[in-house]
Order: sequence, then C-alpha cells, then structure tokens
Amino acid sequence: MYNLLLRKPVEKQLRKLPTRIRIAVAKKIKALTKNPYPDGVSKLTGMGNMYRIRCADYRIVYIINNSELVIVIIRVAHRKEVYRDL
Repeated sequence: MYNLLLRKPVEKQLRKLPTRIRIAVAKKIKALTKNPYPDGVSKLTGMGNMYRIRCADYRIVYIINNSELVIVIIRVAHRKEVYRDL
C-alpha cells in the first residue's frame, strides 16, 4: 500500500473546489494508495515520472515513487489550467 503526500498548494486547491467535485476527487486520490495505475491513467510525456487521472472536468497530477511506495499529489485543477507552469 502506498503512502500519500499532498503538497501545500494542493490542499488549497482542494478547498476551492465545489463540494461535489471535492468529494469525487478525494475518492480518486484515496484509491491511488491501493492502485497507483488505475484505469484511465496517463503518463505525462516529457515530465519524467508524472501521471494524471481524470475526475469530471478536473485533473489530478501526481508522481509515483515506487522505491519508497509514495505518491505525491502535485496539482488538482480544472483541465484548462492544470498543465500551466508544471
């Protein structure tokens, strides 16, 4: 089972989400601890070990560190904004 780390900006991003979306995103993030490569996961090209999953119109971008069994959530944002300044 993987451990989860949320960066400080991610906590702020989650608080700004509408309640319905926040609950769905939280479920997806929690599910990553059991399976960091769920159906629909995409590796971001040119970004090293970054992956993303979809949750409605929002995206969850994360890094998987298999040697330490850690998942670091990098960003949670609307699909229009998520890839800016990565």
